[in-house]
Amino acid sequence: MSLPSVESLIEKLAQALTPYFTSQPQPIIVGIETGGAWVAQRLQQSIAPDAELGRLNISFYRDDFTRTGLHPTVRPSSLPVDIDDKTIILVDDVLQSGRTVRAAMNEIFDYGRPRKIVLAILIDRGEREIPIQADITGEFMKLDSGSHIKLEGPEPLKLVIKTLESHAK
Repeated sequence: MSLPSVESLIEKLAQALTPYFTSQPQPIIVGIETGGAWVAQRLQQSIAPDAELGRLNISFYRDDFTRTGLHPTVRPSSLPVDIDDKTIILVDDVLQSGRTVRAAMNEIFDYGRPRKIVLAILIDRGEREIPIQADITGEFMKLDSGSHIKLEGPEPLKLVIKTLESHAK
């Protein structure tokens, strides 16, 4: 299976998000660690270098950490002090079950009450477990059962497909 270029997907997201940056106050771009934070940083550089940039580490907000385990290096999230009544562009690399995005929104609401959250996703692979839908998607990809798509980086950013067997190695 040939994978799209990450740069072309980021450009597609940037074009779709640009209209959100034509009015004041500008939205806050927030990436979910780690891949979403890499994409969010590239989007900020491309669309609005002066826009505020945040990063979420949702490890403690996940509802499935008993299955997946906690990430060994949990770093604090970084959001602007005041998100009340602001538009948040929430960015992640891959949307599958919806659980990561749900956890990210829970954390955002611990910081305040945004006016709007716009979800921008590099790759949507379907298979939702909860009703979360992206507003802007770089690409929809259907993968075989037991396959996962992952964004590796940060330099260069590239998509890789891993199968259950390759996870065991």
